[in-house]
Amino acid sequence: MIPSCIQRITRRQEGGDEAYFTYVEEADDEANKVSQRMRLGMKTVVFAYHNMGIAGLEALMRHGYDITAVFTHEDDPDENCWFGSVKNWAAQKNINTFTTEDINSHEWMEKINGLKPDFIFSFYYRKIINSKILTIPKMGAFNLHGSLLPVYRGRCPANWVIINGEKVTGVTLHYMIDKPDAGDIVGQKEVAIASTDTAKTLYDKLCGAANLLLDELLPQMKTGRIPNRKQDLAAGSYYGGRKPEDGRIDWNKSAEEIYNLIRGVTEPYPGAFAFLDNDDKIIIWWAEPVVSEDAGISGKMIIVNKEVLVQTAKNAIKLFDIEVDGKRIKGELISSYFKNGKVTVLK
Repeated sequence: MIPSCIQRITRRQEGGDEAYFTYVEEADDEANKVSQRMRLGMKTVVFAYHNMGIAGLEALMRHGYDITAVFTHEDDPDENCWFGSVKNWAAQKNINTFTTEDINSHEWMEKINGLKPDFIFSFYYRKIINSKILTIPKMGAFNLHGSLLPVYRGRCPANWVIINGEKVTGVTLHYMIDKPDAGDIVGQKEVAIASTDTAKTLYDKLCGAANLLLDELLPQMKTGRIPNRKQDLAAGSYYGGRKPEDGRIDWNKSAEEIYNLIRGVTEPYPGAFAFLDNDDKIIIWWAEPVVSEDAGISGKMIIVNKEVLVQTAKNAIKLFDIEVDGKRIKGELISSYFKNGKVTVLK
């Protein structure tokens, strides 16, 4: 991105030497101001949550950004908080921290405006930030998203790419605009998805990729040299959030599709599930696809040599780790649980 002062020089050259030199001096003044801010540290307001939020904050600190305020969320006691606390991280660094859930109110817009930030960064913050706030910082507002935009805009990208069987994803730093995850791209870093990755292991890889990406971009962003590439939203995709009930297994799908669902929502997420003959819920925490010549009913239980398989529309799923009535059952104990024809079909 070319700083606005340089753009003004380019446009005014046609107006004559006097105008040109006037704007050169203005550009020099602006460059001196940027240089001074760099020496003092770019004033930065950060919206952050989760491990990715901590990764982003630590990157800003590594590169000398002056974090004047952090906005985050209170940890939900009803949520499985397997991730780090941004609130605790900021408190340990003596950084002003706020946990309002009404960030777009006039009160908070005025508060942020009074901080006079050079930058705003958002790292996995869960609220939409309105355009009045996004236009406050001198250098721009930027968001880190967990996919290779423009694909997988929206919520839960690490889960969705696993569920959809993708082989590659990544992280994107982009300008923030009114539309979610739709602003110009500043930079991206690819991440390969292994066939055994879960959403959690992939998320950890994405945090590592975010560190690498920010280490590349943050130094040059401080100078005002900020890349920007338009997104082709028509060539992309958008996914919404996921709910626990979205983990219901459809046995009429292939073993590969069911396997992808299982690893996309296994721990620390709520898990993929089905129901026994008696309507008890069974959570399948881990299973793997295997070749099956059985052309029987989808959902049919097959027990062979202490291995428990479930028939699908194509091939079968071998169960390794399940939960029934709050009891975890693993390995050969699964065949013991299902012996004597106690359950014949999962539904």
